[in-house]
Amino acid sequence: MAVSVRVPTILRTYTGGESEVTAEGANVAEVLEDLDAKYSGIKGRILDEDGKLRRFVNVYVGNDDVRFQDDLATPTPDGTEISVIPAVAGG
Repeated sequence: MAVSVRVPTILRTYTGGESEVTAEGANVAEVLEDLDAKYSGIKGRILDEDGKLRRFVNVYVGNDDVRFQDDLATPTPDGTEISVIPAVAGG
């Protein structure tokens, strides 16, 4: 299933500057695998060494944060928009 993935500025070095790319997968984990096959190294910036979402990276399927859904098993139906958003901290 083809999905659209919005890539934050900080990760665009992996996508040749593209802000939006297409990937395949039935769930978030499969989409990240496909992204990494196309854009080597990008998955390592989204997932930690244990294969979990990095603490300061948020992933949305549509308008829903996957941490409040099924995490990496969250389904990604055909045509879904996925957004990778780095958390912003400051003070």
